[in-house]
Amino acid sequence: MERNIIGDLLILKQMNIKPNFSELARIYDMDRHTVAKYWREGGIKKVERKPRKSILDKYSDEITRLFEKPGVHKRAAYEYLLDRYGEDNIGTYNNFKYYTWKRDMKPQKTVKPHVRYETRPGQQLQVDWKENLRMTTIYGEVIEFNLMTSTLGYSREHIFVYTKGKTTEDFLRCIIDTLYRLGGTPEHILTDNMTAVVSITNGSKRKHQKIRAFEKDSGMKIRLCKTRSPQTKGKDESANRFISWLNAYDGEIENEEELIHLIEKINRRVNNTINQTTNMPPHVLFEKEKEYLRPLPNKVMLDSYVDNVITQIVPPTLLVTYNGSGYSVPTKFINKRVKLVPIENKLYVYFNTELVTVHQINKNKFNYKHDHYQEALHHTICNKDIDIDAIAEENLKLLERIGK
Repeated sequence: MERNIIGDLLILKQMNIKPNFSELARIYDMDRHTVAKYWREGGIKKVERKPRKSILDKYSDEITRLFEKPGVHKRAAYEYLLDRYGEDNIGTYNNFKYYTWKRDMKPQKTVKPHVRYETRPGQQLQVDWKENLRMTTIYGEVIEFNLMTSTLGYSREHIFVYTKGKTTEDFLRCIIDTLYRLGGTPEHILTDNMTAVVSITNGSKRKHQKIRAFEKDSGMKIRLCKTRSPQTKGKDESANRFISWLNAYDGEIENEEELIHLIEKINRRVNNTINQTTNMPPHVLFEKEKEYLRPLPNKVMLDSYVDNVITQIVPPTLLVTYNGSGYSVPTKFINKRVKLVPIENKLYVYFNTELVTVHQINKNKFNYKHDHYQEALHHTICNKDIDIDAIAEENLKLLERIGK
């Protein structure tokens, strides 16, 4: 019956004839107001649909909060939620994009043009600074730092290196760290006219003596970008987008050590994310490109360019020594060679390119981290009836008194 009257109304509307609502109501045994309503709505009965629920509904406020943070785009917000809650609770990135588009949820955006420049495998490593970054801990402490971002031109494999300074020594240390992580060297490095590499006098550019010496010793040229040239650092500058993923964690981290591990985690995830140009994750193409990289230069020569780096073998006490004070590392590094890198008032301990721990430099003789000491006791005391945590707490307090 309803379908018949709708059909009649559509025919009358096409013929531009106004119907007699009362007559139609009598014929179809309906209220004339209902017939008039069908007519006003074009002969189609409106169906009220309830909005479909989404798994993202319970995160709506959090998404809004993330989008309000400067520099957080959709991918950065998604990666943050994925890291915290997992894909089973968040869904795919396409689902996230549709959800935010449907609800007109938009992050603050900045658009920068990038010029493409393709390179052969193993030919070029593009390098840039991400400067003057700031992250706030959950305790309100502000951590100021820089990142060296490097990208292989062919595979788009990215390397992010945390650094406090931007001096020539910092530049070389970060480059050497990057080369160790890549396991080889490209034909050349491409960078801009950063003060760590060149000095400019009366418009004339000249590389620093230490940079020229490094080029000679490593056999690898460091080329400078030319203004308004297609040979730009576009691929590495696009890598800076991924650094914005950090913005979502502002106010969420506990300390600098957690920040550095977060950067390493994001670095791994970036290299396993499909690149829009190659349609493949960088790490997949890197498996091919690394075959074209040249062998690493002599290790002794490379390490000679890194100032203030101390190499030690970790003793059974877990304490490596710096300026007469001992600083602990985890048990698994006993008898392994680690590097101590003092920067400002912090001591960074590395095993190869892995950050092991960060200590505040002080004059205390013993500087054990609670988890390092507790782990060691678990390896030496096998009696489950003994409260190892209590013993660790008591011994650490005693060592603290002795070491002052």
